[in-house]
Amino acid sequence: MGKFIYEGGVKVEIEDRALTHLQLVISAKLRRGEPFAFSWREDPSVGGGRTTAWVHPGSSIVYKYYGGRQPKINRAWVDALAFTANSPAGLYLVPEPADTDEAPGTAEVTVPPLS
Repeated sequence: MGKFIYEGGVKVEIEDRALTHLQLVISAKLRRGEPFAFSWREDPSVGGGRTTAWVHPGSSIVYKYYGGRQPKINRAWVDALAFTANSPAGLYLVPEPADTDEAPGTAEVTVPPLS
């Protein structure tokens, strides 16, 4: 479980795979100088509810990952997240769609890092 840390104070735990995909979308928006709202649901253990942060090119953002490996990127998920980021409601986590880039019957091969 990774963490999205905004402006050194606001923190939310997000699964590493989802956080990686969010990072790609957030980074692309900020590289283009496009501010946007990013919303998420809070865990009931911290009171529940919803939090929204206004993300802009001057924002201080930290992505803290629990795992050491970067997951395979699902282009369809990046596109779905980017679609929300470009909407009036802003970016929010949507369920991962099927990976349309992967040919049927193929499996992901993990290559261990060189030592």
